[in-house]
Amino acid sequence: MPIRLGELARQFDCKLLGDAEVQIASVASLGSAGPDALSFLSGAAFKQQLATTRAAAVIVRAADAKDCPTASLVHENPYACYARIADFLYPPPAIEPGIHRSAELAASARISPSAQISAHVCIGERSIIGDHTYIAPGCIIGDDCRIGSNGRMLANVTVVSRVTIGNRFILHPGVVIGSDGFGNAMTPQGWVKVPQLGGVRVGDDVEVGANSAIDLGALEDTVIGDGVRIDNLVHVAHNVKIGAHTAIAGQCGFSGSVTIGQRCMFGGQSGVAGHLTICDDVIVNGKGLITKSITQPGVYSSAFPSEPVNEWNRIVARIRRLGNLIERISKLEKRES
Repeated sequence: MPIRLGELARQFDCKLLGDAEVQIASVASLGSAGPDALSFLSGAAFKQQLATTRAAAVIVRAADAKDCPTASLVHENPYACYARIADFLYPPPAIEPGIHRSAELAASARISPSAQISAHVCIGERSIIGDHTYIAPGCIIGDDCRIGSNGRMLANVTVVSRVTIGNRFILHPGVVIGSDGFGNAMTPQGWVKVPQLGGVRVGDDVEVGANSAIDLGALEDTVIGDGVRIDNLVHVAHNVKIGAHTAIAGQCGFSGSVTIGQRCMFGGQSGVAGHLTICDDVIVNGKGLITKSITQPGVYSSAFPSEPVNEWNRIVARIRRLGNLIERISKLEKRES
């Protein structure tokens, strides 16, 4: 249903420049927006598109408002403002309280009357589902799990056992929380599996992307802090602790007993070796490999960028000769001394 631009400005604490009666029915990018759409400008890379946009209105910073050819909503963080408005205009489907006839629930499970339990869901002994939470078809929740309120567990999520999840979570399809950590002890006869006896604790307002896995702790719990964002195909090993509001891009891996601070960001395919500590406010660029603890906030990189194959072969050849070069320099320095 369309909404007046003036009403959006009031609800989302924006300064309105232009006609308050403009009707907004959708959101779109600057290049594709039509005359009933709201768009946004969040960076200089898209400034050229602002002049020709057909959007009904654009969310901009104050410094860009003078260049906007349409009505505008002025906000200090246009992208975050857009996200909140888009969520308002496109809310998730309403909860339909009840339990599908094909769901299988343990006798000791406790389900809020306001929760929606969809087809072919299995819920184990002593597990609890909070108010207004949606459990999609095919989800499996094992024994001794506590699932919070106002959350969304999408199709085929598996919560194995001894898992606590806070409120307002989103778990995307295929997420596995509470699988065994990778604990093995070597003996002369081969590997002996180490029992994983801890649990997993997930805070409020956490989102976990499709096919990511968060393992049980070996003795203590694996912990995911409030507001953490985890992308698709991420592995969090046993006893890892991730601080509040950290964001982790796809295909990252965190080895056992790693501690990550608050407000950190990890680019895609980056990884952290076991038992390390990363302080607050660290950014690790894509493919970054962390092999020692980080105690100072900042931006860290370690991967070589791609090069044409001939240039890369020359670089590798030079690296292989470094050992000989160091030895020659050391001999020269000894002669001079």
